[in-house]
Amino acid sequence: MGAKITYAVTAAVLVVYFVLVGSRGVMLIQAGTVLTVTFGVAVLILPVIGLWFLWKNTEFVRKANRLAAELDAEGGLPVDELKRTPGGRIDRDSADEVFAKRKAETEAAPDDWRSWFRLAVAYHDARDTPRARKAMQRAIALREAAR
Repeated sequence: MGAKITYAVTAAVLVVYFVLVGSRGVMLIQAGTVLTVTFGVAVLILPVIGLWFLWKNTEFVRKANRLAAELDAEGGLPVDELKRTPGGRIDRDSADEVFAKRKAETEAAPDDWRSWFRLAVAYHDARDTPRARKAMQRAIALREAAR
């Protein structure tokens, strides 16, 4: 629940920031000179791009959470079998070992969204966020295609 609150607060702060930046862009455009209008349009583009990224990320998180809930209902969420350092961090060798297992499961069932979901978790545990995101996107696409 704490992560959802943090995400919501961060998103709200970003929206306020985008509104403030957008208002500055409008003020620059209203000044009416070629230079200020050019800068005003450029400043207005930034919040639009930011809102688009925020929307896409929110959609991704919502869909990933829906898959997690469905997998949890089936009893298929990956079990945390990772060894940890005394400080609580995931042991790299342990993460690599679990990753190898998840990768083999995904290679054996490349069209199963569940295996891609578990692979995404393994990538995340191995601290490979870009690949974790790609694997989760694949899981989402496979699940949506199956509906």
